[in-house]
Amino acid sequence: MQDGAVDKHRRRFLTTTATVVGGAGVIASSIPFISALKPSEKTKAIGAPVEVDISEMKPGEKLVIEWQGKPVWILKRDQKTLNDLELLDEKLRDPDSEQPQQPDYAENQYRSIRPEYLVVVGLCTHLGCSPNYFPINANAGLGDDWKGGFFCPCHGSRFDLAGRVFKGVPAPTNLVIPPYKYLSDSRILIGDDSGEIA
Repeated sequence: MQDGAVDKHRRRFLTTTATVVGGAGVIASSIPFISALKPSEKTKAIGAPVEVDISEMKPGEKLVIEWQGKPVWILKRDQKTLNDLELLDEKLRDPDSEQPQQPDYAENQYRSIRPEYLVVVGLCTHLGCSPNYFPINANAGLGDDWKGGFFCPCHGSRFDLAGRVFKGVPAPTNLVIPPYKYLSDSRILIGDDSGEIA
């Protein structure tokens, strides 16, 4: 009689022990699989904000950086370029940036936080090609009234130096302005506009 009681107790102990060890084994073996589902460091870096030094930029110069796998252009504009932007409104499809292609702080004539710097995703809003940059004095064959801007060679879309699309071209909207902020007078953080916008 007592041997039967001992056997039940031993059976219960062995069953519980096997269950605990088996459960621990399942957890230990699933960790690599769960870890494989997390984004890699490279993937995180692609989507992470990018800090850019603009201290050496000269008027008319364009920097290209990569953010989220897309080219982002930073263009330093001079006063003549800023003045010329005012002359183009009647030629543009959305001169006042009413379509949501930019954060609220870039819903202005310059489509930027600070007028002298344009920060824009360098992909045409038609089919995603990358337009070419033609300054005002470039011989681009774009007409005598060309005030500088971006021309997409794929289907002929044109954008001014604020990334606003011209009328009569395939691109339906202005170029996209990514979220960004100034960390200082010489550094921009692209991909994060949380906190104070300078």
